[in-house]
Amino acid sequence: MSAETDFLPLSGLQHFLYCPRQCALIHVEQEWSENRFTAEGNVLHEKAHSGADEHHVAEGIKITRSLPVKSARLGLSGICDVVEFHRSGDVIPVEYKRGKPKAHRADEVQICAQAMCLEEMLGLEVESGFLFYGKRRRRTGVDFDAPLRELVIGTARDFHCQFANRETPAAAYEARKCEACSLIDICQPRLDRRKGGAASWFEQIAFEEIDNPIENGL
Repeated sequence: MSAETDFLPLSGLQHFLYCPRQCALIHVEQEWSENRFTAEGNVLHEKAHSGADEHHVAEGIKITRSLPVKSARLGLSGICDVVEFHRSGDVIPVEYKRGKPKAHRADEVQICAQAMCLEEMLGLEVESGFLFYGKRRRRTGVDFDAPLRELVIGTARDFHCQFANRETPAAAYEARKCEACSLIDICQPRLDRRKGGAASWFEQIAFEEIDNPIENGL
Protein backbone atom coordinates (compact mmCIF):
# COMPACT_ATOMS: atom_id res chain seq x y z
CA MET A 1 0.00 0.00 0.00
CA SER A 2 1.33 3.44 -0.93
CA ALA A 3 0.66 6.89 0.49
CA GLU A 4 -0.78 9.31 -2.07
CA THR A 5 2.43 11.34 -1.94
CA ASP A 6 4.24 8.28 -3.34
CA PHE A 7 1.85 7.71 -6.25
CA LEU A 8 3.43 7.65 -9.70
CA PRO A 9 1.70 8.52 -12.99
CA LEU A 10 -0.30 5.62 -14.34
CA SER A 11 0.89 6.48 -17.85
CA GLY A 12 4.39 5.47 -16.76
CA LEU A 13 3.42 1.80 -17.11
CA GLN A 14 3.02 2.24 -20.85
CA HIS A 15 6.31 4.15 -21.06
CA PHE A 16 8.11 1.44 -19.06
CA LEU A 17 6.86 -1.43 -21.23
CA TYR A 18 7.61 0.45 -24.44
CA CYS A 19 11.15 1.33 -23.29
CA PRO A 20 12.51 1.46 -19.70
CA ARG A 21 14.99 4.16 -20.76
CA GLN A 22 12.21 6.32 -22.20
CA CYS A 23 10.30 5.86 -18.95
CA ALA A 24 13.30 6.99 -16.87
CA LEU A 25 13.97 10.00 -19.09
CA ILE A 26 10.37 11.15 -18.66
CA HIS A 27 9.66 10.31 -15.03
CA VAL A 28 13.09 10.29 -13.37
CA GLU A 29 14.96 12.94 -15.35
CA GLN A 30 11.83 14.97 -16.23
CA GLU A 31 12.72 15.20 -19.93
CA TRP A 32 10.09 15.64 -22.62
CA SER A 33 9.87 16.54 -26.29
CA GLU A 34 7.04 16.53 -28.81
CA ASN A 35 6.96 15.04 -32.28
CA ARG A 36 4.23 14.36 -34.84
CA PHE A 37 3.11 11.19 -33.06
CA THR A 38 2.75 12.80 -29.62
CA ALA A 39 0.95 15.78 -31.18
CA GLU A 40 -1.53 13.48 -32.92
CA GLY A 41 -2.07 11.63 -29.64
CA ASN A 42 -2.73 14.89 -27.80
CA VAL A 43 -5.35 15.92 -30.36
CA LEU A 44 -7.11 12.56 -30.05
CA HIS A 45 -7.15 12.77 -26.24
CA GLU A 46 -8.54 16.31 -26.37
CA LYS A 47 -11.36 15.11 -28.62
CA ALA A 48 -12.12 12.24 -26.26
CA HIS A 49 -12.19 14.53 -23.23
CA SER A 50 -14.46 17.02 -24.99
CA GLY A 51 -16.77 14.40 -26.46
CA ALA A 52 -15.97 15.46 -30.03
CA ASP A 53 -14.82 11.99 -31.02
CA GLU A 54 -17.39 9.78 -29.28
CA HIS A 55 -18.71 6.94 -31.43
CA HIS A 56 -20.56 4.83 -28.90
CA VAL A 57 -23.47 6.56 -27.23
CA ALA A 58 -26.47 4.44 -26.33
CA GLU A 59 -29.48 4.70 -24.09
CA GLY A 60 -28.82 3.57 -20.54
CA ILE A 61 -25.14 4.56 -20.56
CA LYS A 62 -23.69 7.43 -18.56
CA ILE A 63 -20.41 8.65 -20.04
CA THR A 64 -17.85 10.34 -17.80
CA ARG A 65 -14.79 11.97 -19.34
CA SER A 66 -11.38 12.86 -17.85
CA LEU A 67 -12.12 10.85 -14.71
CA PRO A 68 -9.30 10.93 -12.11
CA VAL A 69 -8.45 7.49 -10.72
CA LYS A 70 -5.95 6.12 -8.22
CA SER A 71 -4.87 2.92 -6.52
CA ALA A 72 -3.03 2.62 -3.21
CA ARG A 73 -2.28 -1.02 -4.04
CA LEU A 74 -0.50 -0.10 -7.27
CA GLY A 75 0.77 3.27 -6.04
CA LEU A 76 -0.53 4.94 -9.20
CA SER A 77 -2.85 7.75 -10.18
CA GLY A 78 -4.03 9.04 -13.53
CA ILE A 79 -6.90 10.10 -15.76
CA CYS A 80 -9.31 7.86 -17.68
CA ASP A 81 -10.22 9.29 -21.08
CA VAL A 82 -13.75 7.90 -20.91
CA VAL A 83 -15.59 5.67 -18.45
CA GLU A 84 -18.99 4.26 -19.33
CA PHE A 85 -21.40 3.49 -16.51
CA HIS A 86 -24.04 1.11 -17.85
CA ARG A 87 -27.50 0.68 -16.39
CA SER A 88 -26.69 -3.03 -16.01
CA GLY A 89 -24.00 -2.11 -13.48
CA ASP A 90 -21.07 -2.63 -15.83
CA VAL A 91 -18.28 -0.07 -15.69
CA ILE A 92 -16.19 0.10 -18.86
CA PRO A 93 -13.10 2.28 -19.36
CA VAL A 94 -12.23 3.47 -22.86
CA GLU A 95 -8.71 4.67 -23.67
CA TYR A 96 -7.97 6.62 -26.86
CA LYS A 97 -4.76 5.95 -28.79
CA ARG A 98 -3.38 7.22 -32.07
CA GLY A 99 -2.26 4.66 -34.62
CA LYS A 100 -3.35 1.04 -34.48
CA PRO A 101 -3.06 -2.03 -32.18
CA LYS A 102 0.54 -2.88 -31.34
CA ALA A 103 2.56 -6.06 -31.00
CA HIS A 104 3.45 -5.30 -27.37
CA ARG A 105 0.95 -5.04 -24.49
CA ALA A 106 1.73 -1.52 -23.23
CA ASP A 107 -1.69 -0.10 -24.19
CA GLU A 108 -3.51 -3.06 -22.65
CA VAL A 109 -1.54 -2.68 -19.42
CA GLN A 110 -2.44 1.01 -19.21
CA ILE A 111 -6.18 0.46 -19.54
CA CYS A 112 -6.13 -2.57 -17.24
CA ALA A 113 -4.39 -0.44 -14.60
CA GLN A 114 -7.19 2.10 -15.00
CA ALA A 115 -9.71 -0.69 -14.42
CA MET A 116 -7.89 -1.86 -11.30
CA CYS A 117 -7.97 1.71 -9.98
CA LEU A 118 -11.72 1.88 -10.66
CA GLU A 119 -12.24 -1.43 -8.86
CA GLU A 120 -10.40 -0.18 -5.79
CA MET A 121 -12.27 3.14 -5.77
CA LEU A 122 -15.76 1.82 -6.48
CA GLY A 123 -15.62 -1.59 -4.81
CA LEU A 124 -16.72 -3.54 -7.87
CA GLU A 125 -15.26 -5.70 -10.62
CA VAL A 126 -14.33 -4.28 -14.00
CA GLU A 127 -14.06 -7.17 -16.43
CA SER A 128 -13.24 -5.48 -19.73
CA GLY A 129 -12.63 -2.21 -21.54
CA PHE A 130 -11.85 -0.77 -24.96
CA LEU A 131 -8.92 0.80 -26.75
CA PHE A 132 -10.06 3.21 -29.46
CA TYR A 133 -7.37 3.55 -32.14
CA GLY A 134 -7.45 6.71 -34.25
CA LYS A 135 -6.04 5.11 -37.37
CA ARG A 136 -8.60 2.30 -37.45
CA ARG A 137 -11.44 4.48 -36.13
CA ARG A 138 -12.93 1.66 -34.12
CA ARG A 139 -12.67 -0.01 -30.73
CA THR A 140 -10.57 -3.01 -29.76
CA GLY A 141 -11.87 -4.97 -26.78
CA VAL A 142 -9.56 -5.85 -23.88
CA ASP A 143 -10.37 -8.56 -21.32
CA PHE A 144 -8.80 -7.92 -17.94
CA ASP A 145 -7.78 -11.51 -17.29
CA ALA A 146 -5.39 -12.82 -14.63
CA PRO A 147 -2.20 -12.77 -16.78
CA LEU A 148 -2.81 -9.14 -17.81
CA ARG A 149 -3.47 -8.12 -14.21
CA GLU A 150 -0.25 -9.80 -13.11
CA LEU A 151 1.61 -7.92 -15.82
CA VAL A 152 0.15 -4.67 -14.48
CA ILE A 153 1.27 -5.50 -10.93
CA GLY A 154 4.76 -6.52 -12.03
CA THR A 155 5.23 -3.47 -14.25
CA ALA A 156 4.05 -1.14 -11.49
CA ARG A 157 6.55 -2.74 -9.12
CA ASP A 158 9.40 -2.34 -11.60
CA PHE A 159 8.39 1.25 -12.35
CA HIS A 160 8.42 2.13 -8.64
CA CYS A 161 11.80 0.44 -8.22
CA GLN A 162 13.27 2.39 -11.14
CA PHE A 163 11.92 5.66 -9.77
CA ALA A 164 13.07 5.00 -6.19
CA ASN A 165 16.59 4.10 -7.32
CA ARG A 166 16.73 6.99 -9.82
CA GLU A 167 17.92 4.56 -12.48
CA THR A 168 18.18 5.45 -16.16
CA PRO A 169 19.10 2.38 -18.25
CA ALA A 170 21.67 2.60 -21.01
CA ALA A 171 20.32 3.17 -24.49
CA ALA A 172 19.80 0.26 -26.87
CA TYR A 173 18.95 1.31 -30.41
CA GLU A 174 15.92 -0.37 -31.99
CA ALA A 175 14.95 1.34 -35.23
CA ARG A 176 11.23 0.58 -35.01
CA LYS A 177 10.90 2.04 -31.51
CA CYS A 178 13.60 4.69 -31.47
CA GLU A 179 12.73 6.41 -34.74
CA ALA A 180 9.13 6.91 -33.53
CA CYS A 181 10.17 8.19 -30.09
CA SER A 182 9.96 11.94 -29.46
CA LEU A 183 12.95 11.70 -27.12
CA ILE A 184 15.39 10.31 -29.68
CA ASP A 185 17.48 13.51 -29.79
CA ILE A 186 17.70 13.57 -25.99
CA CYS A 187 18.33 9.83 -25.67
CA GLN A 188 20.91 9.57 -28.48
CA PRO A 189 20.53 5.77 -28.73
CA ARG A 190 22.81 5.41 -31.74
CA LEU A 191 25.84 6.47 -29.69
CA ASP A 192 25.47 3.43 -27.46
CA ARG A 193 25.59 1.10 -30.46
CA ARG A 194 29.36 1.50 -30.32
CA LYS A 195 31.00 -1.00 -28.02
CA GLY A 196 31.17 0.44 -24.54
CA GLY A 197 28.64 3.18 -25.28
CA ALA A 198 29.12 6.91 -25.77
CA ALA A 199 31.74 7.30 -23.03
CA SER A 200 33.94 4.67 -24.68
CA TRP A 201 33.50 6.35 -28.06
CA PHE A 202 34.64 9.75 -26.75
CA GLU A 203 37.56 8.10 -24.99
CA GLN A 204 38.55 6.38 -28.26
CA ILE A 205 38.46 9.70 -30.14
CA ALA A 206 40.65 11.33 -27.50
CA PHE A 207 43.28 8.57 -27.73
CA GLU A 208 43.29 8.80 -31.54
CA GLU A 209 44.07 12.52 -31.32
CA ILE A 210 46.90 11.89 -28.84
CA ASP A 211 48.36 9.05 -30.96
CA ASN A 212 48.29 11.24 -34.10
CA PRO A 213 49.17 14.77 -32.88
CA ILE A 214 50.41 16.10 -36.23
CA GLU A 215 47.58 14.61 -38.29
CA ASN A 216 45.04 16.02 -35.86
CA GLY A 217 46.67 19.45 -35.67
CA LEU A 218 47.95 19.12 -32.08
